[in-house]
Amino acid sequence: MAFTVHRLVSGDIALYRAMNAMFALAFEDADSYASTPPSDAYVETLMAKEHVIPLVALSDGVVIGGLVAYELDKFEQERREIYIYDLAVVEAFRRQGVASALIAHLGEIAAQRGAWVIYVQADYGDDPAIALYTKLGVREDVMHFDIDPAKDET
Repeated sequence: MAFTVHRLVSGDIALYRAMNAMFALAFEDADSYASTPPSDAYVETLMAKEHVIPLVALSDGVVIGGLVAYELDKFEQERREIYIYDLAVVEAFRRQGVASALIAHLGEIAAQRGAWVIYVQADYGDDPAIALYTKLGVREDVMHFDIDPAKDET
């Protein structure tokens, strides 16, 4: 199966929307990815930011995989790291190297930008993701917390 990896840039709104639709299906989360789509102006502004790295895998012009990563400047040292926030592949194209190719392309970008590490988290029970990430990197067992910024702690 032939596919290419493309970094989304300004003007790639249709590909952005196709990637988000693919994420909605892959993650079974239409509320987050499809219920309130951002405006074209927001998407253009987002894709113009250097620290936002959206990648798509395309087969015959169709989005079959996507990755969204964020570059973070570190405070403790003069260095940066890259966080993979979303990564998914259309079910029919899984286990064919698409996710690995997306991560490899991100690795090239990370190396060019001088990042010292790429990191990602996986959910317990997501065995395919855990297997992929274990093959590519070192596992750390950490806890993740979502903090509501509007919650009054007093």
